[in-house]
Amino acid sequence: MNRKHAHRLAATIAVLGAVAVPIASANAAGTPAKVSLRKTSLGMILVNGRGHTLYAFTRDGKNKDRCVTTSGCTSTWPVMTSNGRPTAGQGVKSSKLSTIKLSNGSHQVTYGGHPLYTYAADTSAGSTDYVGARQFGGTWTAVNAAGKTVR
Repeated sequence: MNRKHAHRLAATIAVLGAVAVPIASANAAGTPAKVSLRKTSLGMILVNGRGHTLYAFTRDGKNKDRCVTTSGCTSTWPVMTSNGRPTAGQGVKSSKLSTIKLSNGSHQVTYGGHPLYTYAADTSAGSTDYVGARQFGGTWTAVNAAGKTVR
């Protein structure tokens, strides 16, 4: 991450610290999450239904979310949740999609065992500005269709 992105990330965190952000980023009420692929500067990566980058956290274990146990983490990096089994867009392997149950009862979407997150201040589809950000003791990466992390 370059200096410009580091400053933008720091400014965003300062703003988010003063705003109540939900622990989980839910989809439209009662609908399953949709995971798709989008061409970006990093290649084809996973995105949510709005086309925003989905992130993996290097501190997470397979099907284990560590962000939810770290103070302030889900305010900046909301978990991607699903009401029911998530659906796969073109090029996404449905066999790699699953969910894990969180302590608040919601179900976080996983891909190839990677719990998935969004970035709270992401305002543009296909943006990869925060891939490689180091925060909360780990690095935030994108994920490709093979289930491999991308930096």
